Order: sequence, then structure tokens, then C-alpha cells
Amino acid sequence: MDDRKLSKLIELAKGVHMNDHQRNEQRNSFVYGNTRIENEEVTREMVETISHSVPLSTGSTT
Repeated sequence: MDDRKLSKLIELAKGVHMNDHQRNEQRNSFVYGNTRIENEEVTREMVETISHSVPLSTGSTT
């Protein structure tokens, strides 16, 4: 992939806005993937259960 194509994809990604449900699914996927590397006993169900007790951040980080 050349730099122009990558730059175009980055610009398109900047315009993507997820709703709370999509953001939570993305967060859970990230948590599962990173946690699973360190602990093979972690399941998607465990991450989903725990995510219900952790509030979503509604503030922007940018």
C-alpha cells in the first residue's frame, strides 16, 4: 500500500463515529485480544460480563 492510499484511509477513518453499542463491542474486542495474549484462560464471555460493570467513557480524548 502506498502512502497516498494509506493517507486516504486514515482520513476516511477520522469520519467514522460509533454509537455506544459499537464502541462497547470494539472495547471488548480490544480487551479480549490483548488479555488473551497474557492469559489463555480468558474468554469473550468473561470480558462481556466484566464490561457491564465498567462504565463507558463519553468524553473525547482528542
